[in-house]
Amino acid sequence: MKTEIPSIPMRPLVDALDQQWLSLAELMAGLPDDAWNTATELPGWTVHDVLAHIVGTESALLGEQPVESASDFSALAHVRNPIAIFNEQWVDMLRGHSPEQLLDRFNEVTGRRRQALAAMSQEDFDAPSWTPLGQGTYARFMQIRVFDCWMHEQDIRTAVDKQGHDGGSRAELVVDEIERGLGYIVGKLGHAPQGSSVTIALTGPVRRMMHVRVDGRATVVDSLTEPATTTITLPSTLFTRLAGGRTNADDNRAEISVSGDTGLGEQIVRNLAYTI
Repeated sequence: MKTEIPSIPMRPLVDALDQQWLSLAELMAGLPDDAWNTATELPGWTVHDVLAHIVGTESALLGEQPVESASDFSALAHVRNPIAIFNEQWVDMLRGHSPEQLLDRFNEVTGRRRQALAAMSQEDFDAPSWTPLGQGTYARFMQIRVFDCWMHEQDIRTAVDKQGHDGGSRAELVVDEIERGLGYIVGKLGHAPQGSSVTIALTGPVRRMMHVRVDGRATVVDSLTEPATTTITLPSTLFTRLAGGRTNADDNRAEISVSGDTGLGEQIVRNLAYTI
C-alpha cells in the first residue's frame, strides 16, 4: 500500500529562503575582500567557496550545470559521494570570480530563484522530487535548502568572527531538520541500546527538549513517561555545528553537560554528525 506523503505548506519555506538569501547578501556585502579567502570549518573551502557552493546549487535548481573540469575531485579526502563531486565542480568553476563578481552572481541567481518560486503553486511544492536525502517532494527539498543555506551562513560567520542570526524562525527550522534525523543519529550513529531513551535539551538561542526512545528502532517522541536514560544539555548553536560535522564534542567540553548514563551520553554526543 502506497504511503501518502504529507503536504508541506509552501509559504513559510518561500519566506524563509527569501530572508536567508537576504541575510547572506548583507553579510557578504559587509566583508572586506581579504576576508573572502578565510578558511572555514568545511575541509578545503574558504568563505568564497562556501558562497560559490550556494550559487552552484541554486543555479542547478534553475537547470544550469557547471563547466566540465579535468580535476579529479573524487581524490579529495572530504569528497565521499556524487553530490560532493557536483558541489566541488561548481566551487572550482567559480573560484576565478572576484568577491564582487561572485556576490553579483549570487544576487542574480537568487533573484531568478525568487521569481521561479513565486510562480509555483502548492501543488508544485507537493509534487514528487529528488532530494539530497532521497525521493521526496519539492517542498521537502526546499526544507533542506533552508537548512543548507542557514548552516553555510553560520560557517561564514564563524570563519570571520561575525556571530549572529543563530536564533529566530530560520534557526528553528534548522533544528526541526536535525530533529527529523535524531532517530538515525541516536540509534544508528550513537548505538543507543534497546530499551534506552535519550533527551537532548537545547539551552538557546533555540530552546527545545527533544526525546528519542529505542523500542525496536530509535524513534523521536513528543515526551517520555519516565526519566531519560541519558540527558545531553548544550546550546542550540553548538548542537547544529556538531550535527553538521563542523566541530567535535571534545573541543567544546565546557558547553556540554551529560547526566544519567554518561557513557551512553558521551557516545551519542561524539557521533552527532550526520550530514552528507
